[in-house]
Amino acid sequence: MAVTTPASAADSAAPATGQQPGATPPASARRRAGGGARHWRWPAVVPFFAFMAVCFGLPACTLAYNAFTVVDPATGADHYSLENVRHSLSGAYATGLAGSVKLSLLSAVLATVLGTVIGQALLSSRNGALRKAAVSASGVFANFSGAPLAFAFIATLGTTGTVTRLLHLKSTGFSLYTFTGLVLAYLYFMVPLMVVTVLPALDGVRTQWREAAASCGATKAQFWRHVGLPVLMPSLLGGAVLMFGTAFASHATAAVMTGSSVPLITIQIANALSGNVLVGQENLALAMSLNMVVIALLVMAVQIPLQRRSNRWLG
Repeated sequence: MAVTTPASAADSAAPATGQQPGATPPASARRRAGGGARHWRWPAVVPFFAFMAVCFGLPACTLAYNAFTVVDPATGADHYSLENVRHSLSGAYATGLAGSVKLSLLSAVLATVLGTVIGQALLSSRNGALRKAAVSASGVFANFSGAPLAFAFIATLGTTGTVTRLLHLKSTGFSLYTFTGLVLAYLYFMVPLMVVTVLPALDGVRTQWREAAASCGATKAQFWRHVGLPVLMPSLLGGAVLMFGTAFASHATAAVMTGSSVPLITIQIANALSGNVLVGQENLALAMSLNMVVIALLVMAVQIPLQRRSNRWLG
């Protein structure tokens, strides 16, 4: 009497299915299995999409709708018009938008250069305790902004500030309540933010690349010019774009330090919403906010490809 073992039963069943024992399942079977896995993943992300729709989608739609809505002062009726958008891109409002862009660009460039140099110095340091302390301090300073930062700068570099009186800065014509003062205040939290952002990219520059360049007779300057900087360029540009977006959206620091003396779009939006300039200009403020949203979307459109390319090289 023949005894059938599990192995022999599997071998006998293999020709019926046309698949050898231990062979990889067909592509169709793998697609069905993957489709089932993706099907079960959808319920897990539904709360996330619901949160995005309520907290971001609904306000964005309301913003866009009201930005193109004009209220007739005589009848109180609403009608669609481009009047708010035209006003938001002309006159003093165009000056405020240009001032915010200029402030953000200058702050982003300076923060990118200084943050990269400081980050490389930290990675090159042999003192591990100093490196950890500097990284921890950068994380703290990167989140110190807004009204507290403005009050700290006023107490330090204001008209009667401690450093202003000690170094007699007032006699040199320096004033904190100007465009230059805003740049200094923004760099206080943007440089540490850039340090935290660029450190992983700098750490991704492999030692083997430097050794290979040195074995070919390249100096450190030649290595950074021909290898290091080209590899890091997507990360540096992505960090600069992130710095631009951070400075462009900042409001509290500038509002407390300079008020309306430096034309910025964020301050103009706050004044229009509160009725400090003209009563009933809420929709004009929303049109200015829509301009900021468009610029933010352009910034994101630039940052995402740069981040992907950086991950490809340094991941």
